[in-house]
Amino acid sequence: MKQLRVLFVLGLVLAFQSFLLAQEGKAPAEQPGMEKIFNGKDLSNWDGDPRLWSVKDGMIVGKTTKEVPAKGNTFLIWKGGELADFELRLSARIGGTNNSGIQYRSKHVTDNKDNKWVVAGYQVEVEDDGNDAGFLYHEKGRGRIANVGEKVVVGEDGKPKIVGQVGKKEEIANNWKKGDWNEYVIIAKGNHLQHFINGVQTVDIVDNDPKGSLKSGILALQLHAGAPMTVEFKDIRLKHLGGGSK
Repeated sequence: MKQLRVLFVLGLVLAFQSFLLAQEGKAPAEQPGMEKIFNGKDLSNWDGDPRLWSVKDGMIVGKTTKEVPAKGNTFLIWKGGELADFELRLSARIGGTNNSGIQYRSKHVTDNKDNKWVVAGYQVEVEDDGNDAGFLYHEKGRGRIANVGEKVVVGEDGKPKIVGQVGKKEEIANNWKKGDWNEYVIIAKGNHLQHFINGVQTVDIVDNDPKGSLKSGILALQLHAGAPMTVEFKDIRLKHLGGGSK
């Protein structure tokens, strides 16, 4: 009987460990207290090039054409304050070969006379490709920091080092909805950054770079220079964590 009890307890432990492993790489459930920061009607509290950004059917729409191109990468900036520690949830849809991004803990660069809406900082990649959507890029900074599937630690020398995986890249890509809406979740706590798409984690970063890491800054949405493109965003919700609003 004692042996049976030991085997039973061991079975429970193994089952619990399997449960925990199954939860790794999954986005946490949405918590109470998320605030809608886009009203679905107009661009109140947002600022961007009025030629390129509009609201249609409850969505923020960014659109460039051959006749009306972006003069360099340009952004729609949220004017509701800065983000420090936070959780952000939104849905994005993009078509074509160009890409977009969600900027966070970023800064408004105001020295460009041709484009008043330049932003530099952390960026979650938005493009219609599950192999690349969700990686971490540092716009006008250190460039690509973590590819899809990677767990990365950026050292004090500013160099990113792959220390593990959040999942296999091809399996994460299978979760992508091409040409359709995909839900993004961004969680930033201190120097720990996590991105999720459709409930599955795409990257995990600890940024220990004393010069390059970003502790707080603005939120913005990107229209990329180059080929004509359309990107849409909706259901934008934000929660400050630990009083991390400025």
